[in-house]
Amino acid sequence: MMRIWVVIAAAIVSGGLLLSATGSEPVPAAETHTPIDTRATMLWNRHMADSAISILRSGDVLLRMGMGAQSQMLARMNRGNKDFSHCGIVVVEGGYPFVYHCIGGEDNPDARMRRDSASVFLAPQRQLAFGVVRYPLDSAAIKQQVLSWFHKRPRFDMQFDLATNDKLYCTELVYKVLTGVAGNRECIPTDTVMGHRFVGTANLCANPMAQLVWQVKYK
Repeated sequence: MMRIWVVIAAAIVSGGLLLSATGSEPVPAAETHTPIDTRATMLWNRHMADSAISILRSGDVLLRMGMGAQSQMLARMNRGNKDFSHCGIVVVEGGYPFVYHCIGGEDNPDARMRRDSASVFLAPQRQLAFGVVRYPLDSAAIKQQVLSWFHKRPRFDMQFDLATNDKLYCTELVYKVLTGVAGNRECIPTDTVMGHRFVGTANLCANPMAQLVWQVKYK
């Protein structure tokens, strides 16, 4: 099993560093959610997603919370905000926002960096919640860096290794784009759990540079 999942499992099962540091209770094994078909067609959900899409700018960070157990585990990695498990970065093209993100698993069999429309990325039948985070950085420079990474089509980093560039995980991509444009790798903090340095979604939305401009929990 890859090292990061050993780290997550050890922290959650033992009730160790991640849980004791926040005083939080473990996530319940199962939760009741609105049926997928209903969530997809519910007007309120669609309105919330469409309203958020209408305000997106190049450089915005789009965060979401998936419905599966793996998403719950990834969210629990965060020391602070545990509302999100995945993220991407927005580039407006032809007047419409697209989201560039790194993801693995059955949703992305080739594990290459993806470009999805914002509506696909935020589809309520697949997500529990989402948020939009904005940074005071040059959107044109962000776009240039995002497209440069996409040209390389890196695979998803199953080792969650922040030190390498040939493969990337979702928050690593956003972290490296934003800190690269800012010219300061320290402007977005990282966390260390059991000797493993990583950047989580909480690091992207809870630091002095970040402004959370939209947050919604789907019904």
